[in-house]
Amino acid sequence: MSNYGFVPHGSVDLAEMLKTVGVKSVEDLYAAIPEELRIKKLDLPEGVSEYEVSKRLSALSKRNDSNLVCFMGGGFYDHFIPAAADAIASRGEFTTCYTPYQPEVAQGTLQTMFEYQSGMCRLTGLEVSNASVYDGGSAVFEAAAMSYRVTGRRRFLVDGTINPIYRNMLESYAANMNFEFCEVPGKDGKADKEAIKAALDKTVAAVILQNPSFFGCVDDYTDTAQAAHEAGSLCVMICYPLSLAYLKTPGEMGVDIAVGDAQSLGLPLGFGGPYLGFMVTTLKLARKMPGRICGETHDKDGNRGFVLTLQAREQHIRREKATSNICSNQNLCAITATIYLALMGKEGLYEAAESSAKNAAYALKKLTSVPGVSATFSSPVFNEFALTLPCCAGKVCEKLLEKGFAGGIPLGRFFEGMGKVLLVACTEKRTKAEIDAFAEALKSAIEEVK
Repeated sequence: MSNYGFVPHGSVDLAEMLKTVGVKSVEDLYAAIPEELRIKKLDLPEGVSEYEVSKRLSALSKRNDSNLVCFMGGGFYDHFIPAAADAIASRGEFTTCYTPYQPEVAQGTLQTMFEYQSGMCRLTGLEVSNASVYDGGSAVFEAAAMSYRVTGRRRFLVDGTINPIYRNMLESYAANMNFEFCEVPGKDGKADKEAIKAALDKTVAAVILQNPSFFGCVDDYTDTAQAAHEAGSLCVMICYPLSLAYLKTPGEMGVDIAVGDAQSLGLPLGFGGPYLGFMVTTLKLARKMPGRICGETHDKDGNRGFVLTLQAREQHIRREKATSNICSNQNLCAITATIYLALMGKEGLYEAAESSAKNAAYALKKLTSVPGVSATFSSPVFNEFALTLPCCAGKVCEKLLEKGFAGGIPLGRFFEGMGKVLLVACTEKRTKAEIDAFAEALKSAIEEVK
């Protein structure tokens, strides 16, 4: 067996493997996939030249409309990214490094990881960050698993207004862990704090909240975190990192673990990734945190240096006591986020967050002036809000695409009874002229659908 746990080809008997997992054939492994989605055979064309491939791919790329004005959110946002961020992250010093196990040859990469952790700690108001996990959904699961390791409890109270994709990932990742996820329905687009408090007891490992909620609504959950602690539970909060330059931080609320996706920190909207899951916690919980953590130290001569700390390289040999080690994106995504934070600085982050909030306030007022359109919730929002339309939101979005707008997320695809609800987001990139044009396009699209 190799250093990374790969089994040499041919060393496992297929029949024995199938027997071990409890199936009769390889085909049985795919039983959960609907028949119509299975590929019977690969009907591949004859090979063509490099030039022909390039020409074909170029033609396909032109089918993507890159000129759409983006009002989509739901966890991933169209923020401005300084050109220097990509230029610096693409330098050979970063792109040729992968896993900095040996500090004597990886000080630059390790220091960048340390700076990333420092930036995330300052942003969240918490004390210890890792570097990093794959995406926001992975981070949510890791927070649940970490809460179990801390409390020994397997029951979780889950805010009904968290990202539904994260909710699905949470249940999928924990399918074999005997965890119990109890959803507490939201109230007015955000967590129902009183219902959560009423449901808390000595069996709950953690309360999992999101602020702003998936619907864009914000609240102060200081009292919820305190109630969780009184029950011996932890408080986990899913955050939109750029909003933390503007809103009360998880640390200020007494949250134990802050998680989420750091795509808004310098990473482009790239058809679903690669993105960056962040995870920050308190010092007392640091030893239960998964992923790589970079620490600052000094050598025997007193020189400042950086090393991976708190867990051994081959920590997975600890079997059931091991924590996850899914952080291959540290040398691309986390470094890019570090560069973005350094370029923007404290004032730049605040200005981007403030502009996003102001644009959203203007858009909400403008869009609700369209006949038949109203705000779905009355709660305060950051830069995202839900609109109730007089007709199917999905069909309206199709019309908006024809008019040059990525008009938002139809919520009927995620929530029963919300077929007429549209989730709209604004960032600092959206101008008043674009918002005004979007309002006119929305009015026209509704008339065409009705």
